[in-house]
Amino acid sequence: MDRIRQAAMKMASLSVYRGILNRTVPQAFYRLLWAGTEQDFLNAWGNFCAVLCERGYEENFSGCLTGTALYDENAFSLAAAAGGTEFSPSMLGAVERDLRIVRELSFLTPRDFLENCAFRAELSQLDLPVWRTGEPVEALRGDLREGIRKMAEYYRANGCGMYARYRAFIWRGQSIEPVAYPDSTRMADLKGYEVPRKLAVDNTLAFLNGLPANNCLLYGDRGTGKSSTVKAMLNEYYHRGLRVIEMPKESLMDFPLLVDRIAAIPMKFIIFIDDLSFSRQNDTYAALKAVLEGGLAARPENTLIYATSNRRHLVRETFSDRDGDEVHRGDTIQESLSLADRFGLSIAFMLPDKERYLEIVRQLARQRGLEAFLPELEKGAERWATERGGRSPRCAKQYIRHAEAYLRRGEKQNQP
Repeated sequence: MDRIRQAAMKMASLSVYRGILNRTVPQAFYRLLWAGTEQDFLNAWGNFCAVLCERGYEENFSGCLTGTALYDENAFSLAAAAGGTEFSPSMLGAVERDLRIVRELSFLTPRDFLENCAFRAELSQLDLPVWRTGEPVEALRGDLREGIRKMAEYYRANGCGMYARYRAFIWRGQSIEPVAYPDSTRMADLKGYEVPRKLAVDNTLAFLNGLPANNCLLYGDRGTGKSSTVKAMLNEYYHRGLRVIEMPKESLMDFPLLVDRIAAIPMKFIIFIDDLSFSRQNDTYAALKAVLEGGLAARPENTLIYATSNRRHLVRETFSDRDGDEVHRGDTIQESLSLADRFGLSIAFMLPDKERYLEIVRQLARQRGLEAFLPELEKGAERWATERGGRSPRCAKQYIRHAEAYLRRGEKQNQP
């Protein structure tokens, strides 16, 4: 049996790490191993080289293939991510065999394929593109039994599956989709609002430390940093196992389905609902109430809900709602207010006064190295806010970006 045929059979026999066969590069490599006819072989070769180049691994195929094991979700990785340290001899034997196969496959070269090909004479004239082997990921270098220990440590520290590879997700089409390029806002980028932001941070840290924590409503004026606070917390604490899944409010009826997907995942999840409000009570409103408190589909221990809103009471209410002809008018009013009350923690973010606004401008200017221009920036910031109908941290940030562009171009005299 030639080397390529044997490699194909070994890859087909993967057990615990069988999930890597669904990943793009391993899948393309698997097709290449099994290609029997000249046409199939050439198609598989071209496709495999293309996907390697798309992912930037044409110089390190070994790192790419062995790296898929780091992100695979399987019985071993899930147990290790949950803190498990004891595994049955049968499982450890299967894991060691799979990892040995993956590492061995990662060292196959283009020459190995061409030398074992029945039609190599014809292919020699085609000048086919090639890849370089490179090195496997650090955990799979050297002794494999030590490598298994390193893999388990990696899963415990970073989780497994797509939750190890990504930190931000969105619920779309009844599935959890990763966000490849999440917002990069950090806590250091957010100026002012130290007191309300600390309340959110303390609640999140309690959650990550396994202490009691509350669902959180961040409400207040536009542009005050409510959503940015949630994004910044993710970027600060994702290395401690925090993940955020954004859920559009129109999809709240899917909440039981979402939590079923993540309840057994050994990570901490914040379900993020941005810009939450309701013009009237409807099915979505009732679904959120049940999610927060009172529904049969309980929120799992590894999940919190963080919502942002410009409204404290979430439901838009008119004077006619209060003066209507319903007999039990008080019950209607209480029903409208009850949703916000179900968040254990409500944090207010209000527009700053002039001095606090200018202090935010000063802090942003110092962060960008613009201290020398503070007097001009303060004057320009106030004009900027006036033209835009109000002061806010968002307004301050937009102004500093605008002013810095002028100043870096040496157009101080034209800087508004």
